Parts: sequence; structure tokens; C-alpha cells
Amino acid sequence: MYSIYYGGNEIKFNIKRKNVKNINLIVRPDLEVTVSANNRVPVEYIKKFVYSKAKWIVKHLTYYKNIQPVNYDMKEYVNGEDLRYLGRKYKLKVFKSNDEYVKYFRGYIHLYVGDIDDFERKERLLVNWYKYRSQIVFNDSLNRVYNLVSIYDIPFPELKIRKMKSRWGTCYPRGNKIIINSVLIKAPKDCIDYVILHELIHFKYRDHGKDFYRLLSIIMPDWKDKKRVLDEDIVGEL
Repeated sequence: MYSIYYGGNEIKFNIKRKNVKNINLIVRPDLEVTVSANNRVPVEYIKKFVYSKAKWIVKHLTYYKNIQPVNYDMKEYVNGEDLRYLGRKYKLKVFKSNDEYVKYFRGYIHLYVGDIDDFERKERLLVNWYKYRSQIVFNDSLNRVYNLVSIYDIPFPELKIRKMKSRWGTCYPRGNKIIINSVLIKAPKDCIDYVILHELIHFKYRDHGKDFYRLLSIIMPDWKDKKRVLDEDIVGEL
């Protein structure tokens, strides 16, 4: 664990040595600050880099501290509870029913369950519903976004969905596969499109160089707005 001081604030951070070209910085909702850099970058240089980003780091740490009391995983699945889906917050309505299923309708997510006091059953029904919707929404997004990149000789990939702690998506060009974070089902559709586009462009440009961002900006000029929504709003769901 390393630290620097900025404006009376101590910023503690971890350094992860990776085979990366650039120095990367991430501030997570659990208040963990991590810097990724290759083995050739001296610690003192990394400290100077962190100091140059200190204002941004303090801003995000303050934001996450303010939302810490809200634990997104501690759901009770009771009437009136907020659930997020495709960028919107829906109120949950729980109904006792022999036919168990979930649907969303006019600002509400309806949960039909045999025992309304069975937390684990309610959770399982909702988890399965989110998985089902993710398959539909993400594949629809992939088909739509791929039409924008097919002219760049990018192959159509296999889509996998998985819960990830610190990434919205990742790709495996050799395996012709992209993996999308299941949490994205709670993000707006245009943000999902952004993540899938981001991963598709990696089939052409492996790193985040100028060519990567040039193509990303050509296809989606407002990609920074989508990224900002994910990093400032949806990230709390990770």
C-alpha cells in the first residue's frame, strides 16, 4: 500500500504490475484506488502520476463515501423496493401466486411467488429474470452494433454474459468471443451499445491507442457521455 498527500487528504493506493503500455488508474466504490503499470515504471513516477490525478481521485472518493450507506446487494425484495432495469428505477410489487414469474409493467416490476416471505426464492426468481432479459437485450445490442463495424473486417463474435467485479466487458480475439458484465442489464441501452462497441473495436485494435479511440469516436461520437453514466451511476451496482 502506497500513499500521497493532497490538500490535507491522504490518498492510499495499490500498485498492480501488469504488462500494459500506459499507466491506468481506477477508483472503485469500495474506496479502493489501484494503479496498473508495467515493471519498468518506477514507484516515484507512479506517485507523481497519482498526485497529478489527485483532484479527480478525491472527487470520486467523496462521491463514493456519500453513497456508502446504500448497499446495493442488501435487497429485501419487498413491496416498494427500487430495482434498476435498463437505466430506469422500477418499484417492486410482490404477489402471492402458485405460478411463479417476473414481469415489468408501467413503472413496476411484478414478482409472483408462492411464499412472499421466502427471500431466497424471490431472489432466485429475480436473478433468473435478469439473466433471461440480459440474453435478449445484449444479443439485440450486439446485432445492432455489429452492423456499424462489419465494414472494418471485424468478425461477428460469440457473446458470453458473466458477473464481473471491475470490468464492463472484455474480449478474446483469438477465441472470437466477447464477455459482457451481467450488471449492464441495469444500464441504459445506449450504454450497453457503447460497451459492446468498445469490445468489438478491440478485435481490430488490441490496445487503447489513438487509432482505437479515433474509430470509437467516428462510430459513436458521444461515447464519453455513455462511459460517464456507467462510471458515475451504474458502477454502484458492481
